[in-house]
Amino acid sequence: MAVSYNKLWKLLIDRKMSKVQLRNAIGMGSGTLAKLSKDEKVSLDVLEKICKELDCNFSEIIDYIPDSKECD
Repeated sequence: MAVSYNKLWKLLIDRKMSKVQLRNAIGMGSGTLAKLSKDEKVSLDVLEKICKELDCNFSEIIDYIPDSKECD
C-alpha cells in the first residue's frame, strides 16, 4: 500500500504557496515535510492540519495507491 501527495503539490502551486510556507503555517517539522516529499506515510494529525490550512478535504491532497498483485 502506498500514498501519493502529488495532489497536494499541485494545490500548493495553484495557491502560489511553497512547501516551506505550508510547513511554517502549520508548524510542521522539516522531517515531516521530507516524508511528504518522498510519498511516505505521515500522521493523520498532519493531514488534518494541512486540510485546515488549505480549506480542503483529504481527497484533494492525497491519493491511495493499492499494491499491485502479481499474476502467477
